[in-house]
Amino acid sequence: MQVKVAAIQMAVGDNEAENIDKALQQVHCAADAGANIILLQELFSTPYFCKDQNPDFLALAQPRSSHPALLALQKLAKDRHLVLPVSFFERANNAFFNSLVVFDADGKDLGLYRKAHIPDGPGYQEKFYFSPGDTGFKVFDTQYGRIGIAICWDQWFPEAARVMALQGAEILFYPTAIGSEPRAPEINSRGHWTRVMQGHAAANLVPLVAANRIGHEIGAESSITFYGGSFISDPTGAMLAQADQEECILYADLDLSKLAAQRAEWGLFRDRRPELYAPILSLDGSSSDG
Repeated sequence: MQVKVAAIQMAVGDNEAENIDKALQQVHCAADAGANIILLQELFSTPYFCKDQNPDFLALAQPRSSHPALLALQKLAKDRHLVLPVSFFERANNAFFNSLVVFDADGKDLGLYRKAHIPDGPGYQEKFYFSPGDTGFKVFDTQYGRIGIAICWDQWFPEAARVMALQGAEILFYPTAIGSEPRAPEINSRGHWTRVMQGHAAANLVPLVAANRIGHEIGAESSITFYGGSFISDPTGAMLAQADQEECILYADLDLSKLAAQRAEWGLFRDRRPELYAPILSLDGSSSDG
């Protein structure tokens, strides 16, 4: 199967309706270019509010059934025959999650993923807003292939990518919001951020799509300059397309049948030894309670 993937990189403003409309326009552009699966960045409908701990921002969360970004992009998925993973701030009764829903090319809701790993640090105070996800890592059977999707901080954990690959993911997707470090301006994590995901692609022989935001966003306590750098890699981790720090759409054509044959030929999954991996189930690398 031949599939064209796209990653959208954009800046956002304070008006949620305008951000959603901008996202719709960008998805239309990608669809006009022939894209089948299109990835938007993490929490694209609002500024990245996790810069500060402010309970007022909890009002941005909405239920899955009524979130305006989901409603708008579900319709667009159906109208343009697209697969769209859509990131949103979810309220589920008294719980709050950093979540995404995948819409298939007929507009069908294929399911929900809630971000598993929640960071907590200066400028990225997500534990104040989000509970750790309870869905486990998931893959989604779409009209354009079987895709695995995790969210931002999840991308630092090779276990997430491996689980999705074991579940049969043919492409990995990571919507992201990452940039400067408010208390350590000398640190630029872009290269590290990029290379760790290239490693996920190479270790699992699965192409990978990452979509980050750009722009300088100011909070009450911290400000962040998001560094972009969105990219699409092939299954060896080599770059097929990469953005700098500007608004853009990246594209790549993938032959899923050819890639499946390549994975089988290499034997990486055949030669795994899961019976030796028990220490990974502990926090300290122990293989027993003793």
